[in-house]
Amino acid sequence: MNFDEILFFDFNQKSSALLIFFFNAMLFSVLLLKRGINEEQQDSKWLAAFLFLCGLYVCPFMLGYAGWYSVTSYREFMFFMPFQQLFLLGPVLYFYVSSLLDRNFRIKKVQLWHFLPALLYLIYSLVVFVADKFILDRFYFYADERDKDLVFWYQMSGLLSMLGYLGLCLYRYKTYRKDLEQEVSYAEEVSFKWIKNFLLALSLILFLRILFFILNPEWAEFGRKYWYYLSFSAIAMYIIVEGYTHALKVRLPQRLVPDVGINPVEIPASERDMPASAEELQVLKDQIESLIRERQLHTNPRLTLSDLAHELNTNRNRISEVINQGFGLNFNEYINTRRIETVVKMLKDGKHHQTTLLGIALDCGFNSKSTFNRAFKKHTGLTPQQFISKNRL
Repeated sequence: MNFDEILFFDFNQKSSALLIFFFNAMLFSVLLLKRGINEEQQDSKWLAAFLFLCGLYVCPFMLGYAGWYSVTSYREFMFFMPFQQLFLLGPVLYFYVSSLLDRNFRIKKVQLWHFLPALLYLIYSLVVFVADKFILDRFYFYADERDKDLVFWYQMSGLLSMLGYLGLCLYRYKTYRKDLEQEVSYAEEVSFKWIKNFLLALSLILFLRILFFILNPEWAEFGRKYWYYLSFSAIAMYIIVEGYTHALKVRLPQRLVPDVGINPVEIPASERDMPASAEELQVLKDQIESLIRERQLHTNPRLTLSDLAHELNTNRNRISEVINQGFGLNFNEYINTRRIETVVKMLKDGKHHQTTLLGIALDCGFNSKSTFNRAFKKHTGLTPQQFISKNRL
């Protein structure tokens, strides 16, 4: 092999575009891994692993368009190197989301089974390499001269695996949001919108992949897959930039992030109560209304379900049951309803002529203008300005 062959890489439009993404994926995976180790951030480590796998994912086509399949020594390297770890992407994605939702997340031995399909594929790749290069001394598995990473069964199995893990992530995030709204009055502030955007980006990638499966079913052929890999690279670049930015943000203080809906927690005996009777529900409902009205607890921007339970000398489960059944709302919705009622009263009293709408919203317990506007529109059907104009306040 001469020197020119060692450095061979055809920098054309296709290979160069994919190379830009590959370089960024490798660079940011190293930066995130370093940050994860230094800051002890598990989510940064998992995102680093995910970006690294995304970088490897485009390698067969980046290097293929650069001419590597046309050089004998490079072609053999491409054949035997399992770049596309499709069975590994899903578990890494799932554990990244899990580590975001639970800062104390650590992978357990029982969860290692998630990596079994990826391990089996690596063993299969090793068997192919040893058999073709050392035992048979001829191409047996690669007699058709087609990269095993690109065969239809593997690509389809990888797609189904990713769809399954994406479903698990969406379910976990939905459960987290639901539990969060049952626990705190500031759910939007700690709702992890980045996870929602991240999962939407992955959904788009998988949608495009299914679309390209339909448009170009001959997946084993190198064919016309450039536009899919270019689209994948563009969306993955968004994940790189936004994911790294999220990792750099200052973490919310521990008190702002309740540990809800993440891991099963054993409920103390005092909280394992029988369902409340209709009479008890009504009594507690009246007590909650009276407490909120007299103490104005809803104006506390950090109010939690536990705070309310403590004030009434009962447990969280009972208060949650009363709010859900008695008012037909979750805790977050109930507190925001009371906040909006207070805002409306202040508007009718002309307070908006003395201070700003944002000032009124903050006084009533809202944490931001956007949260206030959404809650106001949801409960009144109007924006604050529309409400003022309609009522001539």
